Amino acid sequence: MTAAVDTGLWQLDATRSVIAISHVTMWGMVTVKGTFTGVTGEGEVRPDGTVRGTVTLDAASLDTKHAKRDEHLRGPDFFDVERHPTLVFAVRDAAVREGETVEIKGQLTVRGVTRPQTVTAKLTESSADAITLTAEFTVDRNQFGLGWNRLGMMRGLTTVTSTLRFTRTSA
Repeated sequence: MTAAVDTGLWQLDATRSVIAISHVTMWGMVTVKGTFTGVTGEGEVRPDGTVRGTVTLDAASLDTKHAKRDEHLRGPDFFDVERHPTLVFAVRDAAVREGETVEIKGQLTVRGVTRPQTVTAKLTESSADAITLTAEFTVDRNQFGLGWNRLGMMRGLTTVTSTLRFTRTSA
């Protein structure tokens, strides 16, 4: 990744970053959308070209614009924020592929369950002081113990969309 991004330490700019989810419910008739308002992150591009970092979401910060649904999502049927207050994506490797496409390999931890997750992102901004990555990928919520599905209302995968802006930090 060093071809497009300078080595060094990078901090997530939470005010200019967005992580949202959407999931088709009600037998395909309704799409529930929400945004995580509590997000932090950091990363490092090392001189040898390796990349590491984390993006952490405050599970209780998910806002779907429906208070009763948000309360249910925070409870034990879904995120169980009392026991698992964060969702974490830990970057293990990243590489620029074609043009501005970045393949990011990492591990996603939700409800204490960690699974490998590969994300293909687009590098939409790259300067000496800031980088922005945008991505859309899917997650099978059942793999993380989020299997609640009353009357078969929730099928399929959850879509995650993100715009993550990082700014250079001093060592």
